[in-house]
Amino acid sequence: MATLYEGYTLCGVGPVQNSSNIGILGVEQGGDIDHVLVTDSSRSITVYKVSDQKPTGSWSVKQGQIISCPAVFNTQSQEYVVVTDDRVVRVWKEDDVNLEKAFKATVSADVLKVLSATDSEPVVLFCCGAVRFLDSLLASPQQPIEDVLTEDEIIRWSTIVKAEHQLVILFSTEQRGEHCLYVQRFNPNTLVKHRFETEPGLSAPISFSATCRGSNIHLLYLYLNGSVYESVLPFRSSSTGAEGVQALSRSLCLSLPLGEEKLMSGAAVVLDEAHVAVVGFPHPSAGACKDYLCIWNTHFQTLQASKEMAGRIYSQLWCYSGKLYVPHGKMLSVIPFDCQKSSLAAAMGKQKQTSQSAESKSRSFVTSWTSQSCTDVTQTTEIKSRMSTRNNIKSALTVDQLIQHIKTSAVEDVQAEVGEFIRRTPQADLQLAAGRVALELVSRSQTDANFYPQCAFLLLLETRYLCYSVCPELLSLAMVKKDFYLCQIAFQIFSDIPEAVTCACLKTILSTPDLEMETVNLDTDSVIFMKELTQAHSRSDEEGGQLNGFCPPALESDVSDNPSNKLQRDPLALDMSCPVGLHKGALLNEVLQTAYSDRSLLPHLKDLTVPQVIVFLQYLRFLYFKYSHDAHKQIRALRTPSISQIIDWVCLLLDAHFTVLAVAPEAKRLVFDLHKFVRSQVKLYAELGKIEGSLQVLKNSKQSEDFGMYAIQVIELF
Repeated sequence: MATLYEGYTLCGVGPVQNSSNIGILGVEQGGDIDHVLVTDSSRSITVYKVSDQKPTGSWSVKQGQIISCPAVFNTQSQEYVVVTDDRVVRVWKEDDVNLEKAFKATVSADVLKVLSATDSEPVVLFCCGAVRFLDSLLASPQQPIEDVLTEDEIIRWSTIVKAEHQLVILFSTEQRGEHCLYVQRFNPNTLVKHRFETEPGLSAPISFSATCRGSNIHLLYLYLNGSVYESVLPFRSSSTGAEGVQALSRSLCLSLPLGEEKLMSGAAVVLDEAHVAVVGFPHPSAGACKDYLCIWNTHFQTLQASKEMAGRIYSQLWCYSGKLYVPHGKMLSVIPFDCQKSSLAAAMGKQKQTSQSAESKSRSFVTSWTSQSCTDVTQTTEIKSRMSTRNNIKSALTVDQLIQHIKTSAVEDVQAEVGEFIRRTPQADLQLAAGRVALELVSRSQTDANFYPQCAFLLLLETRYLCYSVCPELLSLAMVKKDFYLCQIAFQIFSDIPEAVTCACLKTILSTPDLEMETVNLDTDSVIFMKELTQAHSRSDEEGGQLNGFCPPALESDVSDNPSNKLQRDPLALDMSCPVGLHKGALLNEVLQTAYSDRSLLPHLKDLTVPQVIVFLQYLRFLYFKYSHDAHKQIRALRTPSISQIIDWVCLLLDAHFTVLAVAPEAKRLVFDLHKFVRSQVKLYAELGKIEGSLQVLKNSKQSEDFGMYAIQVIELF
């Protein structure tokens, strides 16, 4: 099962400047999961913060210079690297304004691409097939580069994968119609050549995607005839390459449908072990001349999700941190996706949908770029030596040094140092240090009214190494500062928030005026969900007031046969407007999804005032009306409350404030509407109870028959 959510535009695609008609040269991961590095086909390199769709840095080369390959981010040195005019390697930091004044070195051979993996030194791949680690190359730029490939052998594709503290370079070549795959391993240094299987009428692969799963590299490649093959290579190989060219075994994992028009290009990328995203190939049931992004299940050969892309498709596709990056028309779009565990029922669209959990926001992409860096002492020494000669890198702070800086430094300096500390500290050490850093930041923020490092708090939350019990004062501090964005992120990440704190946050949210709340920056996806929910037309309106074929009967004298009273057939249709602002609604949705115990939460709910309870109940009534008419299913969102959570909170509020609501005049209409709704639901379940006997007989008959492992049966009920 897979889902493509509503996408958004990250940036425009500039005019094509090269003969290959490529919209942009590449999209690479930036310094964290929320930043990407976009290299366009003209002369510019831009860093974007994906969640804000805003550039945070941009650099351009001079007129007449050409960017030879996509720029990459060196996570070890926190620097950017790019190659211009085939042989000029440029290295610069984020605060460098002019690219011409940054460090540059001219090498002795043409560079094809710079390949980078998280927490590892970038590797430079030359057009002749040779490879060099970046710092060893920059230490001696004019060192001789050996020819690995023959004179007329051309590299068509390349990538880097990482696992088990090791790097592997893959690149495919073409020579007089013959296509080969080279696998370059390090420690020990070996290069193995494989030959792709060929068959009559089958051209070269047009797209590749490599991932590391377990101890194997899984290489998926796509042909113009729609065939998607997979080859499995061991991450560690005993072969030295002296055996000559080896055959590359393959297995067919997917056959894409072909339209009437001749296809010229396409792209595919692996999402997980069972799903692959494809652009450039037609939708199996859509009309001609339409370009789609599709997610296919390779286990069951089924289409799981699709989205039409306006404008020309460039047959390029990248995937980072649960998001697909697709250039089309004059824009680069970001499309979040979600892939669930593969099963036959899910692949056929028959599996029951479960409520979305907090974990859905942190979807994982199968990649090997999150392992620890290589531990080769010689390379590490060489890296440090080279960095010191360039004088571009500051030594990383220890956690004790950082805590001392937090006590005295300015907010801007502290935020910069915390960000640098997070980027440089190994994950195992960061898991222990994040709590200490957060506690010190909170402690100073409570004693110094002018000190509040919001960005540092958000960076620490993004590591997902914080929980409420590790830093219990963080949420309270955020509420005092009215930092609702920090509260929202904490609600999404913390799973151990006490019920008393949940109610305190709820009280603060309800007591804040809507006008003040609308000025607060919140998670874009949550606000969009609220906006579309308030504007969505319920399905029952379109079907004449019926929901799933059932229309509640008239309730006493409240409903007449007059057409003007049509809306009154639904007891909750009296007031469909949202009683709170969009931002307040987004925060209330986060509260609804917080884990709690009924017995512990109930006493604290009694601290809410009557106006707060009424507003909250009105909002819950609004949500339930929209949900019961399937309005929420028309909206693609990453994190939304479930209908059962909404009902549970209604019951808790009524239990906590029943006496007050029964006597308060302003609550009379609200309670009356809820009472009418319950009566209609009782009538619905009574009707369902009449067919319970038939359903039970049907269930027993299915259990008594042996259908084997799989069967399709059509049953008619009279």
